[in-house]
Amino acid sequence: MVQVSVNINGRAYRMACEDGQEDHLLSLARKFDMTISQLKESFGEIGDQRLTVMAGIMMVDELNELKKRVKGLEEEVEALRDARTAVLEKTEGDQETIASRIDRASEQLEKLADILLKS
Repeated sequence: MVQVSVNINGRAYRMACEDGQEDHLLSLARKFDMTISQLKESFGEIGDQRLTVMAGIMMVDELNELKKRVKGLEEEVEALRDARTAVLEKTEGDQETIASRIDRASEQLEKLADILLKS
């Protein structure tokens, strides 16, 4: 584990993370700090704990909204896959029908050619 120092609301916090994840953790901390700064601008000094709780709730709300969007997109992708499969199955059936009709027409043409050649 690697130790990283992050700044949230003007205070430094030591955090542990997996080796190689330092930049990711710092990025997350900056985003969280920006959320707290925005709340401070909107509500003023209402206490560190309250700001932290509000920022956490806002981020959980954002996460829930994103999860809903992902679920909707996953459902849309699944519907598109189902539609694609149905189209492919119909196309295969159509191709088989066309091939069968061509075979029958070919047989009829051969019979007609035999009749014409014998006349």
